Amino acid sequence: MVYSPEAGMRPILVTGAAGSVGAVGRTVVQGLRRRGLQVRALVRRDDDRAQALRATGAEVVVGDLTCARDVTDALDGCGRMYFGMAVSDQYLLAAVTTAAVARAYGRLEAFVNMSQLTVSEMDSTSGSESHQHRQQWLVEQVLDWSGLPVVQVRPTVFIENPLFQTVFSSIAEDGVIRWPFGEARTSPIAADDVAAVVEEILADPAGHIGRSYELTGPRSQDAAGLAAEISDALHRTVGYTAVPLQEWLDNDLAALELPAHVRQHISTMARLHLDGRYDRQAEGMAEVTGRSAEGVADFVRKNPELFTR
Repeated sequence: MVYSPEAGMRPILVTGAAGSVGAVGRTVVQGLRRRGLQVRALVRRDDDRAQALRATGAEVVVGDLTCARDVTDALDGCGRMYFGMAVSDQYLLAAVTTAAVARAYGRLEAFVNMSQLTVSEMDSTSGSESHQHRQQWLVEQVLDWSGLPVVQVRPTVFIENPLFQTVFSSIAEDGVIRWPFGEARTSPIAADDVAAVVEEILADPAGHIGRSYELTGPRSQDAAGLAAEISDALHRTVGYTAVPLQEWLDNDLAALELPAHVRQHISTMARLHLDGRYDRQAEGMAEVTGRSAEGVADFVRKNPELFTR
């Protein structure tokens, strides 16, 4: 695909476009294409997901975010970009490589970075967070120093996160939420809502440069509140069974067979829930899109197959 000034706005680079947890990148590509904007989607491998992106009219390029040459080739000619990557022990290398390439490129109007809400509570000596949290905090520091036109997007826990995958499974199997959080509260957000924020910023970034947006669901509630909301959505009673944290880690979480880095991150998120770190309410969603985030019940109604066997 050849781009020229006559074709209009330069294409938008979307990394992580094939998607993993919630497929934010893929949803961003789809949304931008519906707006008629030119999109270049960077994927790790050329597979069925890449083909689906091409079907939207996006240009698809294959590359490795830890390889400066791949990032340079993907960024060439683009005017805006979104950096998002799955939880990975290569995250810091990939993000700093991308920032360095973008800084040398020097032609970006916007660099939208997918971070995490927990980062806003961290500093240089924080020690209770996961290795992934620490990497994301460091990346925010690098981007602050870079001089790039950065926008930070900081969602809380995704409804699609493995923490909630265990909930979906226990509801499907036994009709109960098995969780170790006691009365701890949480305000998860759906990936579609996070993608809507990213899409809106990329489509018209001028008023967002230099800002950070914290994103949560519409309410913060404990497991009993979640059970009641899910019960209403499913039209059947969903109970709540409290289990010790270690039992949950050894059984429910272990059953997902996550890579070690991801398992350490999710385990830490569970502990931080117990410490009240996810009892947060933020208005970033409304600030950017003009509407509130959807709730857990909305997610359940859209995905009823996740809650049945």
